[in-house]
Amino acid sequence: MNNESSFIIETTGLEKTYMTGSEQLTIFHDVNFCVTGGTKVVVVGESGSGKSTLLNIIGGLDVPTAGTVRVGPYHIESMGEQELAVYRSKFIGLIFQFHYLLNDFTALENVFLPAYMGGMPKKQAAAAARQLLCDVGLENRLTHLPSQLSGGERQRVAVARSLIQNPQLVLADEPTGNLDPANAALIGELLFSMVDRYQKTLVLVTHDRELASHGDVCYSITGGRLKEVHLQ
Repeated sequence: MNNESSFIIETTGLEKTYMTGSEQLTIFHDVNFCVTGGTKVVVVGESGSGKSTLLNIIGGLDVPTAGTVRVGPYHIESMGEQELAVYRSKFIGLIFQFHYLLNDFTALENVFLPAYMGGMPKKQAAAAARQLLCDVGLENRLTHLPSQLSGGERQRVAVARSLIQNPQLVLADEPTGNLDPANAALIGELLFSMVDRYQKTLVLVTHDRELASHGDVCYSITGGRLKEVHLQ
């Protein structure tokens, strides 16, 4: 049985509500979500169900309307922007549907820059970035610009970049959503293998049931509620 100290993420009574004109729209409510360190957790749901909003709240990119969010030693809902910036750069790695690579920088530069800007010596950051890019199969593409890479290769760079600061937690928001089925399967397999290799906790949101089936635990958001589901 898991005890409380083993949870890397714990939300209690989480709610997110938006005002649209004079109407109130509740995305989700009373979400109690616990993630044990070292596990690969997947959240599925239809478009607009709130799965990306949940991930953004855990990542400190959005704020809840009510409830508490603890991630590791951080109490997200009560932190200021400066504290959140430290949290995002040091404790978590983020992967999005779009790669968000810097167009004028090489694959190697795109990966090592976050670590270098975070205070890691340039030579050390470059060596770590080179190793990560080799791990994702891009050892021959280090000096290529994003425009010279395929969609799947760009997302491989994004996976490598998410790990450069040695985060405890990787948050992935529809990381295969912009890819064709063959590349989506390859990137999904790569992501799961990389978090295993580097012993990270993963929370992945996706609409892809095949990708979701590779997680240790799967949750669904339906009607504003989160519940555990078992995918066949």
